[in-house]
Amino acid sequence: MKKCSIQLLALLLVLQQAIAQEGGVCVGPRCDFVCDCRDCSDEQDCGYRGRDFVCDFEDAGVCGWKSSEGGYMWERRQRGDPLPNSGPSSDYTIGTSTGWFMAVTPVGTDSSAVLMSPMINQSAPTCRLRLRYFIWDSGYTGLGNSYLWGSVWQPEGQNSVVWRPDNSSVRAWREATIFLGRITGPFHIQLHSQRQEGRRGDIAIDHLEFFDCALPVPVAGEVCGAGYLECKRGGCVEERAVCDGTDDCGDGTDEQDCVARQYKSCDFEDDLCGWDVRTFSRLQWKRTNQMNISMSEPLRGPGRDHSTNSASGHFLYVTKPDVLKNDWASFQSPKLAPTNSTHPCRMVMYTHQFGRIFGGLSVLVAEKEIYPVWERGGSLGDLWVKAEVEFVVNSTFQILFVAAIRDEEYGGVAVDDITLSPECHLTNDSMPKPTFPKEPKHPCTEASKICDFQKDCTDGDDEAVCGDFSYDQGSTGWTDMSIGSQGWKLNRENSNSSTEVFLYVTGASGQQLTEAQTRSPLLGPSGPSCTLQFSYSLTGNNPHTGEVSVVVVDSVLGTLPQMWEFSGQTGQDTTSWLKEELYIGARNHRFQLEFRARAQSLDQGSRIAVKDVYYINCHPKYLPSTSDDLSCNFETDMCRWYQDQTDNFDWSLKSGSDHTIGSGRSMVVDMWNTTLRGLSGRLISYSQNSLTEHCLLFFYKLYGPQTGALSVKVRHTDGAEQLLWTRVGAHGNLWQEAHCPVPPQLTTYQLVFEAVRSGFDGQLAIDDVAFVEGSCSLPTMCSFEGHKCGYSSSGTIAWVHQNWDSTRTGPKTDHSLETEMGYYMLAHSGVEVLPQGSVMTLSSPVRRGVAHTECVRFWYHTAGPNPGTLSVYIYPVKGDKTKVFSSSLSQGQVWRLGMSNISWHGDWQLQFEVEGAGGRDTYIAIDDVTFSSHSCPTADEVCDLEQGLCEWSNTQSPYLDQLDWELTNLMFETHYPTPPYDHTLGNKNGHFLFLPHTQRDTAGQIAWLLSPHLPPTKGTCLSFWVYQPVAEDSKLVVWRLSEGVKHELQSLSHAGETWRSFSVNVTSEKEYQIVFEGVKGAKGVLALDDFGYTVGMNCAREQTDQTTKPPKDNTGEIVIIVLVAILLIVVLCGSVAFYLKKRRANAQEESSNSNTGFTNELYDEENHATMSTISQ
Repeated sequence: MKKCSIQLLALLLVLQQAIAQEGGVCVGPRCDFVCDCRDCSDEQDCGYRGRDFVCDFEDAGVCGWKSSEGGYMWERRQRGDPLPNSGPSSDYTIGTSTGWFMAVTPVGTDSSAVLMSPMINQSAPTCRLRLRYFIWDSGYTGLGNSYLWGSVWQPEGQNSVVWRPDNSSVRAWREATIFLGRITGPFHIQLHSQRQEGRRGDIAIDHLEFFDCALPVPVAGEVCGAGYLECKRGGCVEERAVCDGTDDCGDGTDEQDCVARQYKSCDFEDDLCGWDVRTFSRLQWKRTNQMNISMSEPLRGPGRDHSTNSASGHFLYVTKPDVLKNDWASFQSPKLAPTNSTHPCRMVMYTHQFGRIFGGLSVLVAEKEIYPVWERGGSLGDLWVKAEVEFVVNSTFQILFVAAIRDEEYGGVAVDDITLSPECHLTNDSMPKPTFPKEPKHPCTEASKICDFQKDCTDGDDEAVCGDFSYDQGSTGWTDMSIGSQGWKLNRENSNSSTEVFLYVTGASGQQLTEAQTRSPLLGPSGPSCTLQFSYSLTGNNPHTGEVSVVVVDSVLGTLPQMWEFSGQTGQDTTSWLKEELYIGARNHRFQLEFRARAQSLDQGSRIAVKDVYYINCHPKYLPSTSDDLSCNFETDMCRWYQDQTDNFDWSLKSGSDHTIGSGRSMVVDMWNTTLRGLSGRLISYSQNSLTEHCLLFFYKLYGPQTGALSVKVRHTDGAEQLLWTRVGAHGNLWQEAHCPVPPQLTTYQLVFEAVRSGFDGQLAIDDVAFVEGSCSLPTMCSFEGHKCGYSSSGTIAWVHQNWDSTRTGPKTDHSLETEMGYYMLAHSGVEVLPQGSVMTLSSPVRRGVAHTECVRFWYHTAGPNPGTLSVYIYPVKGDKTKVFSSSLSQGQVWRLGMSNISWHGDWQLQFEVEGAGGRDTYIAIDDVTFSSHSCPTADEVCDLEQGLCEWSNTQSPYLDQLDWELTNLMFETHYPTPPYDHTLGNKNGHFLFLPHTQRDTAGQIAWLLSPHLPPTKGTCLSFWVYQPVAEDSKLVVWRLSEGVKHELQSLSHAGETWRSFSVNVTSEKEYQIVFEGVKGAKGVLALDDFGYTVGMNCAREQTDQTTKPPKDNTGEIVIIVLVAILLIVVLCGSVAFYLKKRRANAQEESSNSNTGFTNELYDEENHATMSTISQ
């Protein structure tokens, strides 16, 4: 009757919940990791959201997390438009600047910030939280000991520390797991940061995922199978979990009546339960709790016990005192009666092995002899790990625990909840004094040389147990580090009179539902050719047998992202093996290799195994027998370049559209790859020794609306790096040539190509690298980033190569990068530095003469009243210099474009000359000097984009836009959607500018294209062609920009599915620029072509402004007259004697070197700036 009543009541409760849900009201506990409501609304804003139990902070509600108030606190933020000097370069979830994460604010005094979750109802013993965290000491102020840690706070209990990450500073997102364990009542998770000084974003977290946190869920009609125990609250747990010191049911069912069943358990809450902590060592195990160790220093102690999961619970603990370096400590059980194989004594225990102090824990049997039966070395993390040991001993014995302690900064080892099975019987029988085992063989060399891929001992013992199967005992070097229900085991299987050695996955005693992990000893450092070779097998009837993967655990950086993974099945037969080779590469720190695996099932028909593990060519000094030359076209391999293993992502060898043959291979980074995370990917050269100057020549591509940056650096043996060359922003879908001078180096060095992921929608590539001795010729483009491109200074005062950030003088931003960190060349022209009439000169390297006309462009910046005169000259190797540009005005705090046509067959130099005019606190700066193989555009010329952007430019200022207008044509476009043809040529060869719609989340972001500075006008006609097929998606806004104020001229949201012409009259009382602002769409492309303006003439072709040309330089006309006269004399006197012809030829050569041709004006409102064409 009673049973029927209970069943009826349960049925009524189910009906009530169903009726409530139908009516829109859900009844059930909140935040217990079980979706009681159909829409899982009861699990919203619980520190996670929905059925996946994930929080990525993309929603403004931040899943209910709240920050403490005060000066130092947590905030939800994005990277923002500029690449920050502190904090992450992107979030983790999305991997771009638009993604959100939680990070700390700046701090200048000792302060604490706490981020707290909502109240969570309870958690299961297997509950764990995986998160991504970011720790970077960007200001180099020191992290301290309390920079980041996690705790659990219960309203009726103490704050228990549950997570303490390693204190290494790395500019990258890293992954960690917080093992929450069984928490019986409501609790909050807290993330703490305490610092005295730090920049914004130095500490950050993102993408929280909760796993296996729900208690066993009752299933209607379910009956627990064989080997399982039914819990009172419903659900089933394995019988091996009975009386193991953990409440797996959640209601204590599996831990009831353990004493009556003759289990001997000790939680150390009241005493030692007969365990003896006396020892011969100077160190001693102590019964204590976290409250006695420290509640204010997070790195001390295990943080909590296992029994109660609180700071007040007790355990046995040992750590390194201040006066000791390396030592050991032991404790032992009472005497136990003999056992046998049919009734072995089984011991369950929980260990906490945290920090670098811990050197290993062993369980030994003391009978006639002392010998080990279980051991575990190294730190396992911030959690209590379950272990089981069986004892089959035919005489009276004791169980002996021995811990090794190392001389390191923090950590220790704790033991709690030791349970002996009913088969373990206490006895008072006497036992002989055991003999101690022999001391281990003393290492033949120092610890840093063990497993360093080189035999330092005569018999090779230092490399014999390092995990390399080519040694007889190499396989024994792998140590099982598993903390879950699956682990690795070494098997030596006899087959056909031979022994097959392999590692395989089997059941383990741990309670976590995590992967099996086996780890090598500390290896390395390694060299650039290092490769890991192994064979693997995943066999069984299940098509998805499981997964196996390889990771690297760096001794400084911690666990690095997964290197390799295989999921599925290699075959049904255990003889089915696949061979794999993994590039390990050069690693400067000691490291460990780790195999991870998770089997879907551990039945007899399934197996995951690894064998034949070999370390190939791993010694740091090993170099393959190839040329020492760094030159490479990447058609077959990477030559003498290799991937950096301390960066965030790798370059790829990619086929198609290379520079060498057009269809070959080049080195590429696809910024639009959604799997990329972190800031940079680097290629490093093999070490070089050269006392002479070299030139690194290569071709590069920066393509896409948000492509990031490419830099070249030199890395010295001490790890210091120096920037040599950099480019940023869209450079079009075409290969550009680069010349990078490498100055003489007194010590060994390496060159570095670095792709910086400051953008997320584009492609960066290099090809045809050449490294040649000697100085570079005058490069076609010089931004002065990192070096002076061979430019040299002369005169009474020297030009200065500088940026504003380090000097607080000159232009606040450069022109190339438009940041305070960007470099330029500066001439201090004030009278306090450069006396009036004195001259300072900046000269380029010699440029080879060519047969065609070239255009030289440069950007200049003047400041202060009466800043002096900037003159630009062509200085032939033979002959006199000729002026091609001059300006003597202060033109405001802006960069202005200067340019000139040059047609000179002989070799020449470009010279920038500044003459002091007596002004005070004045300067003139130069940046971005470029040469193109065609003539310069004229002011009224329509820009058809067939020879570049003409006088227009993409701004790189992150405060003005986020994207760049991209130059391309259909012949080479393979990634982005485009118009079917350009407007100028009407075919696939023609070029245009466009903003494509892409899968990246940059819709709504803008790109600015700016004209040069134009004079005040009563009517100037601006004309342009637009392709914009999708309505109300992308947007084009045309602005007039004057003194920082925008005025809208035209706005388009749907120009049509064919190219369409537009024109607009521009009027301005002040100097101005025209801005094409493109707003990127989510569905359609926006393109621009054939744009230009007619200064002083409106769209009705009426002259609106009176234009006055500057006074001509009479020198040019005089030179022309002299040249014509000389030529006539040569023709008329052709029959004169040879010596007269020779004299006249010499006179012609001397005269031609000063020929300025015709004058071409560059706008200046007071007619003081002129631009000339120089020809020979």
